[in-house]
Amino acid sequence: MSKIVKLAILGAGARGRCYAAFAKQFPDRLQIAAVAEPNDYYREKVAREYNVAPENCFRSWEDFVKKEKMCDAVAICTQDNMHEAPAIACAELGYHILLEKPMAPTPEACKRIVAAVKKANVMFAVCHVLRYTAYTKALKEIIKSGEIGEIVSIQHLEPVGYWHQAHSFVRGFWRNEAESSFMLLAKSCHDVDWLRGVMDKKCVAVQSFGSLRHFRASEKPEGAADRCCDCPVRIESNCPYSANKIYFRDRLCKGTKCWPVNVLTPDPTPETLEKALAEGPYGRCVYACDNDVVDNQVVNMSFVDGSTASMTMTAFNFCGGRKTRIFGTKGEIDTDSTVITIKNFLTDTVRTVDTDQLNDGGINSGHGGGDTGIMHNFVQAVAEDDPSLILTGIDETLESHLMVFAAEKSRRENIVCTL
Repeated sequence: MSKIVKLAILGAGARGRCYAAFAKQFPDRLQIAAVAEPNDYYREKVAREYNVAPENCFRSWEDFVKKEKMCDAVAICTQDNMHEAPAIACAELGYHILLEKPMAPTPEACKRIVAAVKKANVMFAVCHVLRYTAYTKALKEIIKSGEIGEIVSIQHLEPVGYWHQAHSFVRGFWRNEAESSFMLLAKSCHDVDWLRGVMDKKCVAVQSFGSLRHFRASEKPEGAADRCCDCPVRIESNCPYSANKIYFRDRLCKGTKCWPVNVLTPDPTPETLEKALAEGPYGRCVYACDNDVVDNQVVNMSFVDGSTASMTMTAFNFCGGRKTRIFGTKGEIDTDSTVITIKNFLTDTVRTVDTDQLNDGGINSGHGGGDTGIMHNFVQAVAEDDPSLILTGIDETLESHLMVFAAEKSRRENIVCTL
């Protein structure tokens, strides 16, 4: 590395702190130089852990951009609908930008960000972390080798998980489109981007169906309360989405104090968690929330050469690894995001590649090592002034976002959308 990169964290929630943690593992490569966060606890936590000077701690990104440029790059990890303004402002100040996905909640906002970044000629990476995993690298090498011939079709499953859906998309920050974005954009835009990257060709049409099938008032059991702590035992004990089950019985009682428990209270104890469930949004019955995002969706994609892909996003599963099947002219691949099984038509043989051993297990090993992977590449790109290290170029990133917007338009209007 030619220098230590200095990074500002704009939004010190879970994702912001995740990317900041790279500086703990590689202090010779990354330094956290500033933090902007309205929550006092998380702002002060980042400041303490990374020795951020008091004058470089801000309550908002707006206060941060009022100052002259003070570091090399920014990690923008604000809420989905709060990405456009700080991204444009930081580009105009000359900061290289790491932007948490999605880019922005509308096609127009995404295009404005792209225009500002290109005008400022700064490096820009949206956190499509799935492209940066050891698993994806190994998979693409197998495809590139020609072992399965040309890809004809792909099946991809994004298993959100019953409790993750309840936590983030029914009770949590991403439950309501007006406050964040629609489900496919918030949760699965990097799945669509990943499929675009694996297929490695332009998508020309999309079709989608989906609905809020289960987490709605009509599914609420008779006699259930609006809060889990007030619900009759005979009902609450038979509900897999019970907040008491998800946060107390399945996690805190077993010693887990990290995500998602620490979203409810930064210092989880039986007392603080009980208070959070009694008073906060995460203690609500999943059938009595103000959520409106879908809990299941399918997307069909047609690519320029006639190849196709289908993706299913669903809440109704254990929160496990994504599963993908790739069908080629000379073979097929079956994967669970860790083990890749290749079946060869020419030799009628089967072999497997276990990519779990390739994950470095570092402090940012989330998303199969993708959190570490994108930080490795982005930090090196900034240090060496080499944008080729960013695997999702700005034009392809915009293209995959437009695929997501087209899919949602298709779902809402029951039409096939061309790109």
